[in-house]
Amino acid sequence: MTAELVRGQNHPLPETRLEIRVSVGKPIVAGVTLSDDQGKVRGPDWVAHPGSPTLPGLEVPRQAAADHRLAVDLGAVPQAVHRVNVLLALPVGVGGPVSFGSLAAPFVAVTALDGSEVASYTITDLDAESAVVALELYRRQDAWKVRAVGQGYAGGLADMLTDQGLAQAHELAGTINEAVAQGLARSVAVPPPRPSDEARVRAAGQTAPGPGAPGPDGDASPQPTPATHQPGDASTAAGGPVNYTHPSRQTSAPPPPSPTAAPAEPGRAAQPVAGDATGWSMEERLYNQVWGMFEDLARSTAAYRSAVDFAESRMDQELDKVLSDPRSRIGNTGDAAREAARAKHGLLVDRARAALDRDLGQLAAESEVVEPALPMAFAGWDSPVWHAYRTPMEIPMALRLGDLQLPERPDLRIPMLVRLPLERGLWIDSGRSSGTDSLADADQLRRLAVDSAVAHATRLLAVYPAGEFTVHVIDAAGSAAGALSPLVTAGVLDEPPASGAAGVSAVLAKLTQRVDLVQMAIRAGAADALPPDLDTAEQLLIVNDFPHGFDDRAVTQLRYLADEGPAVGVHLMMVADREDASEYGPLLDPLWRALLRLTPVADDHLADPWVGHAWTYEPPMAPPGSRVLQQVLNQVAHARRTGGR
Repeated sequence: MTAELVRGQNHPLPETRLEIRVSVGKPIVAGVTLSDDQGKVRGPDWVAHPGSPTLPGLEVPRQAAADHRLAVDLGAVPQAVHRVNVLLALPVGVGGPVSFGSLAAPFVAVTALDGSEVASYTITDLDAESAVVALELYRRQDAWKVRAVGQGYAGGLADMLTDQGLAQAHELAGTINEAVAQGLARSVAVPPPRPSDEARVRAAGQTAPGPGAPGPDGDASPQPTPATHQPGDASTAAGGPVNYTHPSRQTSAPPPPSPTAAPAEPGRAAQPVAGDATGWSMEERLYNQVWGMFEDLARSTAAYRSAVDFAESRMDQELDKVLSDPRSRIGNTGDAAREAARAKHGLLVDRARAALDRDLGQLAAESEVVEPALPMAFAGWDSPVWHAYRTPMEIPMALRLGDLQLPERPDLRIPMLVRLPLERGLWIDSGRSSGTDSLADADQLRRLAVDSAVAHATRLLAVYPAGEFTVHVIDAAGSAAGALSPLVTAGVLDEPPASGAAGVSAVLAKLTQRVDLVQMAIRAGAADALPPDLDTAEQLLIVNDFPHGFDDRAVTQLRYLADEGPAVGVHLMMVADREDASEYGPLLDPLWRALLRLTPVADDHLADPWVGHAWTYEPPMAPPGSRVLQQVLNQVAHARRTGGR
């Protein structure tokens, strides 16, 4: 069982090979310092940071990101080391938050190599601090323990390192900040060359293992396979066109697609083809192609941003050099040097933008081909495929939960696909966010959030075979009766939305009992012993306006469903404003972290951990005036009544 630590509490570590996971919600820097028996850091070589990410027994991330994983082998650290301190800091000079007080409480977990949590700590009560010692792993009588520290520093990394006795604290803090600023350049790799037709034919003839495609796990940030991204030079990464056979699309398991695209004319890029990715079926090929497009867009944009940062840094250096030379202050020499520096900066930026526009143009052409070919579960509500909707016979491999875009090309939208069945619940945030119109009132945001929840629930009902997906609704105050009416009037709910404390208690008791029964049956290997009246379909619970109508027992049951439900087919969809539940304090932080946060309006709250982009998420809403949702719900209800006919 995981030990949820509070500040100052310690817990024994059962093994020495561990992983430390950090989640904040905004890009931060993660590092480690080593201390001797006096608590002193002996020198810069006792600090692992993005500019020097490895020490004996330790490896930390190379750049700032919203989520981090630090590898620790305590058995390999030097004998002189008695403490391993996990540090978190905000990047300097990147336009982000300047203090932890403006962020969600950082969450840190120590896990075993199999992923099981040993101990976790939510760092609360941070305000003006821009750096914090999160955890401390320390020796005690030849054994290792972890202690929750949570010591913050308003002066940032320099004050933190000084407090740990490092004489070169300010110099090392500057080195770390510089390494973080240049982190994107190190994270962009040169795409491997496209394999020849002969190589593709040879690959198609190889014996492959069973079907299965890697994909995102539904995290607050989308996660393409990181093993394909090695450090590379940003200038070369930005210099070539998008490679449509991205490394993550080249696996030896499924066969490659047939080369159906017409050969490109000399000097022109090959025309994209829908399904031009590996996979055992067209659905799997399109799924892999969509996530390959996501990675290509991330890589091209990272290369562009890195090139722009380099151009600005180079111009600043040249201008500083001009200003530092007294001879340049006489006559027109200084003006000419400044103009030359600015001209060189403009030339570098223009070249980078030209390379980006070329890559984005190719991705836009691929999107125009892929989008109309997407199957129902992957398609947007404006796709014609929904007008010919029929209840499916099989569960699809993934579901579209919205679109993702970057500011360099807002019209280029990549479908956000998550695997089915859902591995995490969903949280439709009805509070204000960075994408919220300042004139929008709270009631309007809540209505949009419920509308978004209805759209997501409709999509889930539509992609499951008849009778294999059941939806329950808790609307304790009855405030969302109008927005929930599509589900009610269509007849896709077995029971009306539950209201009042009694209704909340009844629904939660029913679902928690189902989780308990299925878990016991699985552990005992006696699935045939389940009660005959147990609904074996996947279950979705929509909770509106949380925490209204919830007492402490109901909150505990809700947390239980969020943690244990997905593994046994019970999923949670919360429509809530986190501020409304602030009276519970950090008690509910594990609940929010267990859910995938979505917004009812466009917002740049999703970040990928391997490049660090802030992706703008757009919810999958039906076109204005369209009745597609109601038509699909009517078809679902009809299929439920007739057994799928």
